[in-house]
This record gives sequence, C-alpha cells and structure tokens, in this order.
Amino acid sequence: MDHPQPLLSTRGLRVGIAGRTFCRDLALSVRPGESLAILGRNGAGKSTLLSVLAGLRAPEAGEVCLAGSSYAQLGARRSARIRGWLPQSRSEAFSSTVLETALVGRHPHLDRWDWESEADARKARQALAAVGLAEFAQRDVQTLSGGERQRLAIATLLTQAPQLYLLDEPLAHLDLNHQIATLELFAALNRDQRMATVMVLHEPGLAARFCSRALLLFDDGTTLQGSSDEVIGSDSLSRLYGYPLREVDAGQLRWFMPA
Repeated sequence: MDHPQPLLSTRGLRVGIAGRTFCRDLALSVRPGESLAILGRNGAGKSTLLSVLAGLRAPEAGEVCLAGSSYAQLGARRSARIRGWLPQSRSEAFSSTVLETALVGRHPHLDRWDWESEADARKARQALAAVGLAEFAQRDVQTLSGGERQRLAIATLLTQAPQLYLLDEPLAHLDLNHQIATLELFAALNRDQRMATVMVLHEPGLAARFCSRALLLFDDGTTLQGSSDEVIGSDSLSRLYGYPLREVDAGQLRWFMPA
C-alpha cells in the first residue's frame, strides 16, 4: 500500500502557555487526502496547538515538520507554498476590493518585485466563486458582513493553493448552509486533489461526518487521537466536555446530544 510522506508531522511535541500544558509528547502525522478535526473545551489549547503546527509559535518541546522539513529549514515563503493558515480572528485595516484581498493569497508564489498576473487573478476569481462571492469581486471589504468576511478569508486561502490547510474555527460567523458548503468544499479538496486539512471544530457530529481523523485535547494535557469512528463517541466526548452525552444515529450520520 502506498504511504505518501506526511504533509505535517510532530514528534515529542509539548505545547503550553504560562505554566499550563495543553498537550505533551504528541506524535502526529497528517498525510495527503486526510482531514483531522481538533476537539476540546474552551481554553483547552486548540488554537495554541494549531498556531504551533502552523509554525507561528514555538513549542515548549519537540518538533514540527512540514513535508519532512522544519519551518526554519523551509523559510516563510516556501512554508506558505505548502501550508495555509486561517486564524480565528483578523481585521482588514485598509480599504480594498474583495478581489484585491483574495489576490493576497498569491504572494508566496510571486518573486519580490512581481505583480499578480491574469492567471493569478483567474485563480482568485475561481476561489471567490467556490465560496459564493463571485458577484462581490469589486465590493469594498469594509462593507462585508462577518460571515462574508469569513468566506473571503477562506477564498484567500484557496487562492494561495497550499497542500495543507490549517483552519482555526473555519465555521465561525457562517450560516448553516455556508457551514456545510465549507466543509464539503474542503472534503472535495481532500478527496479530489489530495490536499490535507487540520481544523478546529466545535460540533462533534460535523467532525465525525467530514473528518477522517480526530484529535481530542483534554483539560489535563492528555490527548486521544485516531480515526473519527474510533475516537468520536459518547464516552470520550462526555469526558472531553465534562458533561454526559449520548449518541443519536440518523442513517449514516452520528450526532451527540446532552444525556
């Protein structure tokens, strides 16, 4: 069986802030075509861990490798060609059009003095269409709603065209229809283009439905990871969230309700 090189891997990883450890001795491997959901209570360190995986924060111990190399070895530009990062919050300080904002995603692919080409603009328009913003290309970003800005941030990431997507709460501010459309979009990238995704989610049922694997971060710094079918269950989730949950099956879908 073919086992491609992991796009993301960690060894002996310990992540924490101000004396609190969120995870310790974490060995993680994410290969092309895989999707990993990170689940945990508020304050469990999900966003902090994701920022370490993105190379934006140093771990307390251990190492993170991107396609077999460290972030230091790759440098910022080469790293950005491999992994894309969607932060939990951001702001548009300057007035610009939606298309101009999406085009920022092409910067890792341009030399220092290059301008975006028509091919770059075409990629940006395709990305805007993928998130339902094709008609917004000439709108000022300052006029967008919170949900529209979130979709634009996703389009900018699609324009960047990395192999690995690191997504911190990608469903924030989105209506239900756009939540499902976003998850289906990344599932298609995993399936059809062999991209990989790591995303912080709050809804275990959506994680079970759209992600092949899951990583649970417990309050005591321990973790549980494996296939979503194995890891996402009423017992593990009850421990994770500190409240009893029961599983409700609806055909092939699994949802979890307070007991």
